[in-house]
Amino acid sequence: MTRKMMPKMTWLAAALGLAVGGPVMAQSGAVAAAMSAGTVGEQADGYLGIAGTVGADVRSEVEAINIKRRAAYTQLASQRGVTVQDMAAATACQTLTRLKQGQVYRIGAAAWQTKGAGAIALPSYCATAG
Repeated sequence: MTRKMMPKMTWLAAALGLAVGGPVMAQSGAVAAAMSAGTVGEQADGYLGIAGTVGADVRSEVEAINIKRRAAYTQLASQRGVTVQDMAAATACQTLTRLKQGQVYRIGAAAWQTKGAGAIALPSYCATAG
């Protein structure tokens, strides 16, 4: 993301609200358990990632969730006249702010991190309007 994209990303993140949710963001008990265990986490690109060792069932479901997310991002990007990548990243800005303590996340190619009690350092393109 470039600095030029920051205003657009801020607008997208603010406009998202509940636009991407429901079945796209939902996961089964197995994926929820893997997220609680720190073996599956959210990424700054808007998709779930595998952060540790998981079974084939969890890996398959993570892939299915990411396919649904990409379809939702594609539809929303088309409606808003932005790229799918920008739509996914804007959604990630919102998702990362909602992580619970103990959940894992990854920003870019950095190592997986575990959310502590405070806020996490979001990518610069997640800057909020203020």
